[in-house]
Amino acid sequence: MYQLITDPVALSEVIAAAATEHRYAIDTEFHRERTYFPQVALVQLAWADQTVLIDPLAISLEPLAELLDGPGQCIFHAGIQDLEVLELACGTVPKEIFDTQIAAGFLGLSSGSLASLLDRYMNVSLAKGDRLTDWLRRPLTDAQQKYAAADVDNLLELTDILTAQLEDLGRLDWALDESRLLLDRPRTGRVPEDAVNRIKDARSLKGQAYKVASAVAAWRERRAARLDIPVRQVLPDLAIVGVAQRAPKTSEQLLAIRGLEKRHLRNDADAALLEAVQEGLNSPDIERPASRQKDLPKELRPVVSLVTAWISQLARDHKLDPALLATRSDVESLLGKKESRLLSGWRHQLVGEPIAQLAGGEAALAFDGGGQLVLEARSHKPLV
Repeated sequence: MYQLITDPVALSEVIAAAATEHRYAIDTEFHRERTYFPQVALVQLAWADQTVLIDPLAISLEPLAELLDGPGQCIFHAGIQDLEVLELACGTVPKEIFDTQIAAGFLGLSSGSLASLLDRYMNVSLAKGDRLTDWLRRPLTDAQQKYAAADVDNLLELTDILTAQLEDLGRLDWALDESRLLLDRPRTGRVPEDAVNRIKDARSLKGQAYKVASAVAAWRERRAARLDIPVRQVLPDLAIVGVAQRAPKTSEQLLAIRGLEKRHLRNDADAALLEAVQEGLNSPDIERPASRQKDLPKELRPVVSLVTAWISQLARDHKLDPALLATRSDVESLLGKKESRLLSGWRHQLVGEPIAQLAGGEAALAFDGGGQLVLEARSHKPLV
């Protein structure tokens, strides 16, 4: 059973009760189709044998900060977006977290959806709800409330099951450390100066056009954040590329660009956009972010594909999600002597150190005759 919380007094009682527990589970429902920042529509909270649904359209979520700042461990499933929502709504995030999706990866389950985990470990089938339901519509239907409550009802018991298996494998600390890394990731907003790199058609621009695109994309990002609207409503990607190629100087010239309409230039946006164009024209040359592959010494580039294949095999052997163990990008960063996840912790011992030995000529990858790759000490005896 669950309780819908719609008044501050009830919320205070919920926080007081949950704060006495050493752990609690949280999930959120939100929309961001019409806003820049996620718009929270519901918060699901479970502890001990209690489940509540907190309605942020009826009451402020700020009091939840008391619970989040407390010593209790917060249980999430795929919680990176929930952390962003909570930080925006409450001004803080939990200090200690455990992510069941991450934990599942250390048990070799790469899919790791909540439904699949509950079915696999607890024989619980989640009700199939409407993935595109409008969580901002009120009143919430009984079906919506039941569907939302199910996302946290079993998280604590699932955590116990996953924790026991991780302890048996000696990987609980790995899962805890990896969960904590979510707290270090950027959450609220994006770096405006990096916005141009998310525009596919801007990657081929050069010289002056690239500088203008970079300045205009950064302006769009800041304006979208200030107005809390999607970036595409400020200016479409197509229009940014067109502006970059033509470098217009007047509002009339702006309107001649494909993808740019009068609605994009309202409320003095035309003047601000032209100012961004001029800023781009006057800016010093911008160094494009180089791909890690291009940063690699030529003699190491052939190593990447072979090492990646070995890592995939290693992940299967150790029953780990390959993406959790190491990505191609991780390998390229390590070989290129850039910051990499493979330089510290459990990944360094399992993957990073062997790759360093390989790159240093101290080890070799070979086939074992049975279709498997083997990392072994180099014999330094060439066959030919």
